[in-house]
Amino acid sequence: MAMTANHDTRDTHRDNHPPLLVRRLHPDAALPRRMSEGAAGLDLAACLPAGPVLLAPGERRLVATGLALAIPDGYEGQVRPRSGLALRHGVAIVNAPGTIDADYRGELQVILINLGDVPFEVRHGERIAQLVLAPVAMLAPREVDELPAAGTTLFAAGTPFAAGMAGGTPIARGTGGFGSTGR
Repeated sequence: MAMTANHDTRDTHRDNHPPLLVRRLHPDAALPRRMSEGAAGLDLAACLPAGPVLLAPGERRLVATGLALAIPDGYEGQVRPRSGLALRHGVAIVNAPGTIDADYRGELQVILINLGDVPFEVRHGERIAQLVLAPVAMLAPREVDELPAAGTTLFAAGTPFAAGMAGGTPIARGTGGFGSTGR
């Protein structure tokens, strides 16, 4: 049984998922938290104890959270923009969603960009992003001479990976992409 100062790793969330272990790298770092019971994402806050950071229009910057995570094997962390910052100020995340792999143990940082018309000040403790944890299918690549036709069942019937369906109707996609299945 692995233990940390504040958490028994046997603890699980309400759906029997393993816990997300969080280490503060700075004493003033805010822990990730859900802002409502049903929120999918944990809000991440900027850790800027030396003072605010000013993002000029069009500027992007790596913003520290002062946190390191231990994401359980079989999961990934997805760093996503906060809709309110995007709507009101044009502040977004360049590589949204940013992926945090389960084996990464460095500081969680967020690449913010100001897509607005005026400078935006990022302050210490300000919520700057959301972290969504999701299971990952760890499929092994296998080289083949030809790919099977689209819609061919590659997995057992009844699995979510069976033939491609949209609203119950098969789609003939083939090599089409970037909007090829409609609006």
